Amino acid sequence: MLAGGRSTRFGDADKLAAEVDGAPLLHHPVLRLAEVTGEVIVVLAPGTRAPPMPLGVPVRVVHDTTEGEGPLAGVLAGLRAADTELALVAGGDMPTLVTAVLLELLRVAMEAPVDAVALQEDDGFRPLPLVLRVGPAAAAAHALLHEGERRLRELPEALRTAVIDEPTWRALDPEGATLFDVDEPGDLAGWAAT
Repeated sequence: MLAGGRSTRFGDADKLAAEVDGAPLLHHPVLRLAEVTGEVIVVLAPGTRAPPMPLGVPVRVVHDTTEGEGPLAGVLAGLRAADTELALVAGGDMPTLVTAVLLELLRVAMEAPVDAVALQEDDGFRPLPLVLRVGPAAAAAHALLHEGERRLRELPEALRTAVIDEPTWRALDPEGATLFDVDEPGDLAGWAAT
């Protein structure tokens, strides 16, 4: 899980510590990922102190190696820490991940001869959540970073990627909650009101 961004649009407050429904924002995606994975790896910015995590959830914290390298570097740090064949990647600011959609991403990744699985949105795909085959994805992320690329969207474009069409995943998540992320304080207010 990527949790090392600067959150500049959120203002001075620590976005991932913002409390919603009685828990910090970060706890919500951690708990959803824990429902479908054996361990949640949370990637933080270099030198960042790990926030408290939900009790009883197997969480390991790792850090980006360099400040300000972007989400692609965060994914690479997480992939290097993973000891599994597949990694499910989400943002620490994605509080409404739907478990059935995460399971569908993993199912496709296990059954198809691909290195990544993403969700369709309109005419393209969303970079998160994303399932990656660890070996090929780590090699591709390293190469992209070496070329100066920082955007996460470039990683699935560099891999053999399956895209789950919108009608399929929307049947599991009609509201599209899985794609919701918090960028500004108003996003939290809108989510809490629902």
